[in-house]
Amino acid sequence: MEAYAIHKGAIVAPRKARMTIDLIRGKKVSEARAILANTNTKSSRLIVKVLNSAAANATNNMGMKEEDLVVSECFINPGQTIKRIKFGSRSRVNRHDHRTSHIVVKVSDGKKAETVKEAK
Repeated sequence: MEAYAIHKGAIVAPRKARMTIDLIRGKKVSEARAILANTNTKSSRLIVKVLNSAAANATNNMGMKEEDLVVSECFINPGQTIKRIKFGSRSRVNRHDHRTSHIVVKVSDGKKAETVKEAK
């Protein structure tokens, strides 16, 4: 079975956050938390919150054991771009873009989902 969590609109550039999320792909949740705790980036602080939320969703909503959980899938998509102005040279105005990200983390315990048969 699989549980997931999403953080939409995280104010961190997707290109920078992808370097951090590549470190935890395929690892156990406890190992991924340790890696993110020792990585000193803004994106690691955001990713660990999403990872904790996905693990909590798996244990509380789906009844999985936390020690069995593995990061099965994680990715970062670009979000909206916040456009700001920055004053340039010779009285010109340049655009300064603040890029945002959508952080998605999926955890699973490696077991197949049980199908529920409808009784008629």
